[in-house]
Amino acid sequence: MKRLAYSLIAGAVTLALTACNGDDGAKGQQGEQGVQGTTGQNGVDGQNGQDGASGQPGSDGANGKDGANGGSGLIRIATVPNGAEVTGLFLTEQGDLFFNVQHPADSNTVATDGKTFNKGTVGVLTGVDFNNLPRNIVSSPVPASEQEQQIVMSAIGQYQVLGQTGDVFANLGAKGVTGGLGVHYGINSKQEIIRNDNPDFNGFIATSDTEGYLFTNWESYPGGMSRLKMSKDTKGEWSITEAMMVNFDAVHGTAANCFGSVSPWGTPLTSEEWIVNSSVDSTTDASWNDPADTRTDGIEALVAPDFPNPYRYGYIAEVKNPTSASPDVIKHFTIGRYEHENSVVMPDERTVYSSQDDTGGVLFKFIADHPKDLSSGTLYGAKLTQDEGLNDPAVTGFDIEWVELASGSNADIATWITEYDNITTADYVDGQSSYITMADVQAWADGAQTYPSIEQGGGPVTAGKPMDNRVAFLESRQAARLKGATAEWRKLEGISINLERVKEAVTGEDLIEGEIVDKAYMYIGIADIDNTMTDDQGDIQLSRRVKDCGGVYRAAIDSNYNLTRIEPVVMGGTYRSSLTGAERCDVNQLSQPDNVIVMRDGRIIIGEDGFQDNNTLWLYDPKSK
Repeated sequence: MKRLAYSLIAGAVTLALTACNGDDGAKGQQGEQGVQGTTGQNGVDGQNGQDGASGQPGSDGANGKDGANGGSGLIRIATVPNGAEVTGLFLTEQGDLFFNVQHPADSNTVATDGKTFNKGTVGVLTGVDFNNLPRNIVSSPVPASEQEQQIVMSAIGQYQVLGQTGDVFANLGAKGVTGGLGVHYGINSKQEIIRNDNPDFNGFIATSDTEGYLFTNWESYPGGMSRLKMSKDTKGEWSITEAMMVNFDAVHGTAANCFGSVSPWGTPLTSEEWIVNSSVDSTTDASWNDPADTRTDGIEALVAPDFPNPYRYGYIAEVKNPTSASPDVIKHFTIGRYEHENSVVMPDERTVYSSQDDTGGVLFKFIADHPKDLSSGTLYGAKLTQDEGLNDPAVTGFDIEWVELASGSNADIATWITEYDNITTADYVDGQSSYITMADVQAWADGAQTYPSIEQGGGPVTAGKPMDNRVAFLESRQAARLKGATAEWRKLEGISINLERVKEAVTGEDLIEGEIVDKAYMYIGIADIDNTMTDDQGDIQLSRRVKDCGGVYRAAIDSNYNLTRIEPVVMGGTYRSSLTGAERCDVNQLSQPDNVIVMRDGRIIIGEDGFQDNNTLWLYDPKSK
């Protein structure tokens, strides 16, 4: 994803995986040799034949298994144009794979099908069902020519552009977009603030096998979300019939809508990022309302003439009744305030996991009081214990405990947030904070009965008042850290499950045809294994060998939809600090993986947010490990 200047990058180690040969059958005829996998080694020999009765020859051994993919097991499904990140990965129940071209270079000039990739682009791979994808896909080549470097190249399917920044869909008349995709207006001024090239999360809400609504985040400051009503023809190509930008005015607008997910009950969950200050020893920046500081200008423009309350931003927002003419939006303060990458809801429709994309981030869990209702519940932070004697990212895992932070409801938290609405630049005092302070969070963590006074370092809104749980929901990272959760992740990016696989593993229902799923995982993308993950301090103390090439982890899910352990799945190559640019990470391995999605058959699709000349959309099969 597009990040602030302080966002760095990290890397990881690749795992070479091979098939093995078995023993010949004793007395019985030797089983047939397995079919050779794509660039893989020979299949496993058949099982030993059984001795026949009365001296008869034994039966043939079973056929050998196909060999696993050779090399790293990664298949390059597609590459995106110069300057772009791969964002918006979403796989529908009908097998359609959506992904976006985020902030491509504006110098790109090559056109395909009348489209030039010099602005943010939303698209889909057509002509292929990714829910029935063969295993003999050959990688798309690394772009070599200038033309190849400026387009989307794919190993399978054709990339169809659905919309680009500024598109108004004039052919739809009144059903088009006023101003265009990715264009954001002030709540009060109704003036254009920004048009951005950062389409991120996609979420598709199907209304039939061939129709539905595509929701796309536009990651900017302020943020936004578009909705395209679409239909698919018999050739698999899409047509747009309605287009709009979702109205967030009722929730005071949004800040940097990053990745997201679709809940099991069919509502998009969009994530607010960027706006929260989670540096190691600080809460909301004391200079937020400093009149000499310009960092709030984007949000000020959104709500002008009113000064923005920082505690109104940094949450998961749910789009209710998503297919209606005017969808409703609710921010779930209960899931906590931090730099959300995305949240994933488990099949119990109560358990939610959320990732914090920052330096020193936390993996959070929220358990709702009631299914399909995220408005009240309990927030937790993950406490990790690293495998003893190991520190290489390719082999080092972590056991997980959960630290309870607090229980609350949207209604109660909204009351606390309102108390900060009237703070403006006129209230700024140099050297003091107008908001929640670290002294406030420490007092809460220590179990104090009242908030500290201003003289003791407390914030003016709560000074001397009875203690409550506002810090757990408004300054969630610091609250989790002081309660003992691990606050050391570096760019904890996308998290993903396949709902059917998880449900089958937990309930035993037969949901995945042709496979018995008895173990399920949540997959986690880490763009940078660096900084707080490699500083030889705290709960995470990994080696620096991988650094800015990144990797993908998985977390085991138990029968209560609880995460119990995190372990590496596939890592990028060794970081080469002596080189510059894209060469620092092997172009044929991962380079700063961002978001991950899990296919029905257990394979994973990984999008890069890296410094390669052309970032890659990868396919990886964990079974090859």
